[in-house]
Amino acid sequence: MQKIAFFDIDGTLTSELDGSIPESTVTAIRKARENGNLMFINTGRCFQNVEKRFRDIGFDGYVCGCGTNIYCDGKNVFYAPQSHETIMTILKKARETNVDILFESRKEVCFDLSRPLTNPDAIRQYEIFLKRGYEMPEDLENPNFFCDKFVIWFENEEQLNEFRKVSDLHFECIDRGRTFREFVPYGYSKATGIQYVLNYYGLDLSCAYAFGDSNNDLSMLSFVPNSIAMGNSSPASLFDKVSHVTAKASESGIFLALKHFGFLS
Repeated sequence: MQKIAFFDIDGTLTSELDGSIPESTVTAIRKARENGNLMFINTGRCFQNVEKRFRDIGFDGYVCGCGTNIYCDGKNVFYAPQSHETIMTILKKARETNVDILFESRKEVCFDLSRPLTNPDAIRQYEIFLKRGYEMPEDLENPNFFCDKFVIWFENEEQLNEFRKVSDLHFECIDRGRTFREFVPYGYSKATGIQYVLNYYGLDLSCAYAFGDSNNDLSMLSFVPNSIAMGNSSPASLFDKVSHVTAKASESGIFLALKHFGFLS
């Protein structure tokens, strides 16, 4: 029976130690495809932020932006952007509450630079995008500007709660730990992305396997019958919510799990 696997990126495809892609991971995914199985990235990142080094591994498709943008066999088969009007209400509240905000779409990433970024993690991410050569438009009030999802960095719970008085009207808030939150439009998730792909290929849910390492993967790990947590997962409570725990990403966790579940035989 043909199987299909969905992989988170950070801490799953990449080593938790240095962000590199273990060679054993590349080998295993390519071998699994050679054996007739389908391999998909399933990520909170929008497509423009799925770096070439990941695409070069070789995948049958991508579920991006937590299910808001899907690619199968090189074709963009699904896209659900947010309207400019909705995003402007979010931008206004972000400025009122002084959170650092990053808007993401399939074509671009955009920080609100109307004031200096203050959170060290936000500043670090901005510098990473600069090094990658990403174009980051600053005129967010341009009527042609829109996005698919966004993330924020905040300083305290009161600030977050005030921001969510507006964001909760349109977006689900995902706790990514510390003072970092991810916001995805209601009705979309890594799980809805999996179901769309299964429908596209005419596959049953029993054929689906999902690999992840954090709360942002919980929707897909809870959805599929074959859920795999990386040994480096955080929080550790994720281990109790999956059907299988593999080794750490840096210790050939992907290779060992794909072998265990018969992808490589």
